[in-house]
Amino acid sequence: MLHDDDAQLFDMRRLAVLLEVVEQGSITAAADLMMYSPSAVSQQLRKLEQEVGQPLLTRRSRGVVPTEAGQVLAGHARQILRQMKAAQSDLDQIAGLKRGALTVGTFPTLAGSFLPIVIRAFKKRYPAISLSLRSARFDELVADLQSGVTGLCLLWDYPWNRFQNDSIRVTEVFRESTVILVAASHPLAEQDQVGMEDLRNESWIVRAEAHPVVEVLQRSAHDAGFEPTIGFLANDYQEAQAMVSVGMGVAMVPKTAVALQHPDVRVLSLGDEAPLRRVLLAQRQDKVYAPAEVAFQTTLLEIARERAGDYL
Repeated sequence: MLHDDDAQLFDMRRLAVLLEVVEQGSITAAADLMMYSPSAVSQQLRKLEQEVGQPLLTRRSRGVVPTEAGQVLAGHARQILRQMKAAQSDLDQIAGLKRGALTVGTFPTLAGSFLPIVIRAFKKRYPAISLSLRSARFDELVADLQSGVTGLCLLWDYPWNRFQNDSIRVTEVFRESTVILVAASHPLAEQDQVGMEDLRNESWIVRAEAHPVVEVLQRSAHDAGFEPTIGFLANDYQEAQAMVSVGMGVAMVPKTAVALQHPDVRVLSLGDEAPLRRVLLAQRQDKVYAPAEVAFQTTLLEIARERAGDYL
């Protein structure tokens, strides 16, 4: 029996050889799988038996079977090798987070509001990862993701047009409300909440180039029984706020669009009437996710949970 002072560790390679021989029931089959010669496998087994001090295998006319000691040691070897494989995987994950690059697709309203908070936290946790962003329209974001230009991307959808693509997996990040912008001098400016019926006679400022918010406005107005009058087409939400601030009209925008609020603009709730859009994290279904992608998703969802109420 080995005492503590003369105990020695078994060679991991020999344990792996023993386990493969026991599972295959044959030295030749194990040698083929491990790309060794049968004589090399036999030599490793003899050395392991010398270390153990008792036989581990019984040779038979057709293969080998483990002795009781061989069966016990093979069971321990299976557990040890599984743990070593997990340890290597964990080390690979850590190494992956100490180098490399990650490109994330996003859209302007999120890039100007929620996403900088995520980026700040991610860079603090993983300073060695080179993070870059691509801000684009919806179709471009999907195309970039599918072609591998981006590893992850952020998308959005509304209840009447849920995003669905068999090649892309989406995770809800948070839901955000739609709000109304009016000038500080507007008769409704002192109210916290309005209904769409209160806005039927207003001139509307919307985003240009068939922006998705136009459809949101039209659906909401139609549900309230009127056709909205479009008074100005803005190139971005800052321009829309500027026009609202001087009384050129009112606007309907997602709440993240007023993360930087114009001082002469008031933000009004639509209450239960407010259309809700989902902000989504999208990833390719067929992709093995890199450690940096997993880390970014974890950071993103953690901060989204903390700030879920900010956008409703």
